[in-house]
Amino acid sequence: MRTDRFGGPALSLFRMVIGLLFLCHGLASLFGVFGGNRGSGDPVPLGQWPGWWAALIQAICGALVLVGIFTRPTALLASGSMAYAYFVVHQPEALLPLRNHGELAVLFCWSFLLVAVLGPGTWALDTLLRQRGTAAVDLEAAERRSVPA
Repeated sequence: MRTDRFGGPALSLFRMVIGLLFLCHGLASLFGVFGGNRGSGDPVPLGQWPGWWAALIQAICGALVLVGIFTRPTALLASGSMAYAYFVVHQPEALLPLRNHGELAVLFCWSFLLVAVLGPGTWALDTLLRQRGTAAVDLEAAERRSVPA
């Protein structure tokens, strides 16, 4: 039994879980749902820098990564936003993530970087659209070959 056949679906599930968690994190900050901003229940004030903009990036990137559309660039943006969050918000408090409460930012950063490098996996809209595009090109080429000149 080959274990590599599970790689694509496992990557897809990983991407979906990370995307869903990021989406929920953004929605919590934007709208005060799921416990709100850092558990206070209050949304981040509209337009506040950097909190509201970070939450907007989290919600949009989380949704796009969850469904697997524009996955690589979206995951790269999400990873970069979490690197920014770590180095600007958490790291000045202390060097280690355990001491500065930056574990979540670090985990999201590296998780999204992994998705950006490896791609969306087999269960993603990106994959479906790519397969449909390849099938259309193959069909068009086959039709050209079968038409007499």
